[in-house]
Amino acid sequence: MSGREGGKKKPLKAPKKQGKEMDEDDVAFKQKQKEEQKALDALKAKASGKGPLCSSSGIKKSGKK
Repeated sequence: MSGREGGKKKPLKAPKKQGKEMDEDDVAFKQKQKEEQKALDALKAKASGKGPLCSSSGIKKSGKK
């Protein structure tokens, strides 16, 4: 076995994917997904501005150490 044969073999290149045609249903579906994602991001931003939801319950520390 010569030195050039050792090591990991390079994989064959995969053929390039064809750009598929999108009909009106696909375009509408993609648009709807983008709008839903924007709405979720807005809700996340709104929720992150506030403090913890249940701050009163949890482990309570005593005054003594």
